[in-house]
Amino acid sequence: MIRSLTARRILWDGDWAEGTLEIAEDGRVAGFRAHDVTHLAQAALQDGHLRLAGHQEACPAVVDSHVHLNEPGRTEWEGFATGTRAAALGGVGTVVDMPLNSVPPTTTVPALASKRAAARGQLHVDTAYWGGAVPENLDSLVPLHRAGVTGFKCFTLDSGVPEFPPLDPQQLHRAAQRLAEQDALLIVHCEDAPTLGTAPHGPTSSYLEFERSRPEQAEAAAVRQVLDVVRRTGGRAHILHVSSAAGVEEIRAGKTEGLPVTAETCPHYLRFLAEEIPDGAAEFKCCPPIRGAHAQDALWQALIDGTLDLVVSDHSPATAEEKFASGGELQQAWGGIAGLQTSWIATAEKARERGIGTEEVSRWMARNPARLVGLGDRKGTLATGFDADVLVYDPEQTTEVLGPGLAYKNPISAYAGLRIRGAVLGTLSRGNPVHGDWLGADPELPRGQEILMDLP
Repeated sequence: MIRSLTARRILWDGDWAEGTLEIAEDGRVAGFRAHDVTHLAQAALQDGHLRLAGHQEACPAVVDSHVHLNEPGRTEWEGFATGTRAAALGGVGTVVDMPLNSVPPTTTVPALASKRAAARGQLHVDTAYWGGAVPENLDSLVPLHRAGVTGFKCFTLDSGVPEFPPLDPQQLHRAAQRLAEQDALLIVHCEDAPTLGTAPHGPTSSYLEFERSRPEQAEAAAVRQVLDVVRRTGGRAHILHVSSAAGVEEIRAGKTEGLPVTAETCPHYLRFLAEEIPDGAAEFKCCPPIRGAHAQDALWQALIDGTLDLVVSDHSPATAEEKFASGGELQQAWGGIAGLQTSWIATAEKARERGIGTEEVSRWMARNPARLVGLGDRKGTLATGFDADVLVYDPEQTTEVLGPGLAYKNPISAYAGLRIRGAVLGTLSRGNPVHGDWLGADPELPRGQEILMDLP
């Protein structure tokens, strides 16, 4: 276990500070001692005391609140062991597992129990669980909430898997009303099915044609629907993986109105452009799709001005058969991007190119996601009493993303082949090294803990 960390750049309670972070025996931050450390020239670890080189940064470990680990049921796609190991390698200290694409999905208390049993002894980082809201369980959301899920995910259109059907407008309102009574969070995949039905959606290997088959108006229409439900029920809602300028504008209007709504985007929307994606490159397929430069600029501006609250990976891997069986025909390929291991470095690099500091990226990727899921008094911040979850980041070192270096069960990723400026040198989970050979991390030793929410 690391007992102290000394650096010139420690992101202490959201601001850069120079000195030493002290870690208690229980794995929580004991305090911070400011002092001059300009003499540090290189990183070193001695007797549990970690020192970083002058340009290296100690940040709160990422809290990724949008991760599909797929176990049990689709463990050939991903699993708790491989997914949380990839998280540790990427500087992620906490993940929140989505209720699909596991079988059974996390829509009942017994399904949550099977999920927990599958995770036991496999977690490399701390892990919490989302529940799901589907037509069949709208009268049993409260017991699942009391069992410890962080909130409830639903779809406004076909989810892509038969065991997790969407909610129609009346069911969406019903779910929101039930959850508002419990002050529980509803999180929504926003694409409007009727709008998609009017768009061209024939077979294609062209990413631009695929993007046109899921137009931004579909996202905007579904966001409007969610805002109306929030307005009528008084419940809280969170908009998932925002991809478009039109979606941003609807969310901005809702926030201006004072509605209790938050929203996220993903590194792949902030980094890639639809017009630059090669034909047939199914590893880039996601729903909603990656869009063009206008949308990307709008997403960055929305993060800067607070319209968007967080950046999460939406890690959704699949087997090569699911991704490429169609031979590059994008409508049939599985929609999801594997990005958990690279989400921090990919976002931080592009932020730096736009003049945005690491401290802002940390707010979007650690502090705000922790607050969203009810862990804001424990995770996402380096401050006294918080878990000592630390990301050791070198903004100058280059990371070459190679398939064999990805810990996913299926190392297929849109990020494979990139050279990204910035590297995660180590990750601490409650003071324990879970990534970094030089820190003594043991990749075979699962140190993560399960997180269940305690209701007041």
